[in-house]
Amino acid sequence: MSSNKRIEKIVLDGVTYLLLSLGAIIMVTPFLWMIATSFKRPADQFTMALIPNPVTLDNYRSLFNVDLNFPLMFMNSTVISLLVTVGQLLTCSMAAFCFAVVKFKGREVLFAALLATLLIPFHVTLIPNFIIFKWLGLTGTSVPIWLPAFWGGAFGTFLIRQYFLTIPRDLVDAARVDGASLLQIFWRVYLPLAKPALAALAIFTFQGAWNDLLHPLIYMPAAPNTTLTVGLAFFQQQMVLGGKFTVLMAGAFVSILPLLLVFFFAQRYFIQGIALTGVKR
Repeated sequence: MSSNKRIEKIVLDGVTYLLLSLGAIIMVTPFLWMIATSFKRPADQFTMALIPNPVTLDNYRSLFNVDLNFPLMFMNSTVISLLVTVGQLLTCSMAAFCFAVVKFKGREVLFAALLATLLIPFHVTLIPNFIIFKWLGLTGTSVPIWLPAFWGGAFGTFLIRQYFLTIPRDLVDAARVDGASLLQIFWRVYLPLAKPALAALAIFTFQGAWNDLLHPLIYMPAAPNTTLTVGLAFFQQQMVLGGKFTVLMAGAFVSILPLLLVFFFAQRYFIQGIALTGVKR
């Protein structure tokens, strides 16, 4: 490589890293300000300092002393999000295995029909689902929120199926020779190899269920027996009217903390799942 090309490459890399760093700073700054504000006194809530002086925990104490019962709503959100995640991982992985490995007549047509459901807005099925759950007497509980997750999903099935297609078919043939059934092949061969795709789907699903506001607002609107997103919506009105933005920022930070922990512990599998999905080996 000539010296001119080497210098050109260094300059291009430097500009690229500079632009990426500026983009990262722009995206991270509001998040850092939220965290900093949650540790400030109400008198300092509109200052732009990212290091509170002095640091106080009164906002978090106030957060858990309000009438909305944040611990109960936090627990409701955690349980519902975990159930939705488990339901999606179980049913979507089973459906993906059938579409990727099991050969049956009309498989491609059925898979295309499944993908076509992604074009239908979920608002279309909102009223029919509500009527069904009301007829079953399940409104006012968390069941209508997490039960549909055990019915499968087009996005999760597509994501895991694409990853299953990267697994060599020879493993299936070898397991068949050893006398393994389809269930054993799915459970002992494909699932252990699909950890990156499962982790990616788990993060997407958990994040969607945790941040869901519409369904809890429809099926569990009464505080404190509701989720954290609905509680924060009610809490926001109280804090804005009272001018206590520091307590509101503390509530926002507590609400996103589980998402940060989930991504932190599963980021390696998440990146692998996104990078390898749809790549033929």
